Amino acid sequence: MIAVEARKQVWRLRTYVGLALVAVIPIIFTIAFKVNPPHGAALGLFDLTASGINIPIAALAGESAFLLIVVVSLFAGDSVSGEASWGTLRYLLVRPVSRNRLLGSKLLIAAALAVAATFVVSLVGLAVGTLAFGWHPVTTPTLTTVSQAGAIGRLALSTLYVAWSQAAYLAFAFMLSTMTDSAFAAVAGGVGLGVVSQILNNISALNGTSYIYPTHYVNAWQSLFFQQTQTSEMVHGVALQVPYVIVFLAIGWWWFNRKDVLS
Repeated sequence: MIAVEARKQVWRLRTYVGLALVAVIPIIFTIAFKVNPPHGAALGLFDLTASGINIPIAALAGESAFLLIVVVSLFAGDSVSGEASWGTLRYLLVRPVSRNRLLGSKLLIAAALAVAATFVVSLVGLAVGTLAFGWHPVTTPTLTTVSQAGAIGRLALSTLYVAWSQAAYLAFAFMLSTMTDSAFAAVAGGVGLGVVSQILNNISALNGTSYIYPTHYVNAWQSLFFQQTQTSEMVHGVALQVPYVIVFLAIGWWWFNRKDVLS
């Protein structure tokens, strides 16, 4: 079941479109800073022209706030509702496969594509950045120098953290996907959760509750590249996603198992 679902999703046009969207941003960054080098730090992180490793770091920071949310919501929101909109969902359920197994396979592939999309950002950024700016140690804004090997290790950990930081949006879009026959509505719901979370997180009057919003710790990984590495916020960020994932997926599972599928 998982292999069948993987082949189906990997060969879909929306998969290529989503991966292409996240891949083009580090390429644009590289071209822009190669043609018009900035003076000093860029994007509040590093001088992007000093080392090719800086490009994926900047791309992760730039995409995690919105574009990755869109792509992750696309993969999750289209997983079940896409079948319903095409009228193939009921035929899938005719086969001797339980609803739980069907949902599990679709969730697993959606999550795998979400992780793949996040790594595409880092891998493409690393490749084009190295070609354009060379393979040099990373100098952070605190003037700490990180070796190439050390920077790659931190980049890999950062990429994993950013991928997990999208879990709430993936789970919410997947939940909506089990409730509606409109893939657009499910995808828009996941994106909407991200937008609302960012708005609420930036309202100063709500600072006392900001730690509960999914976007609050999204940039905590950047501390890995500073002299005094602080991982406590990353731990909080990892833990924050867990209740969202559990609640949203539990509702989606419950809804789909009691749903009369007609599409």
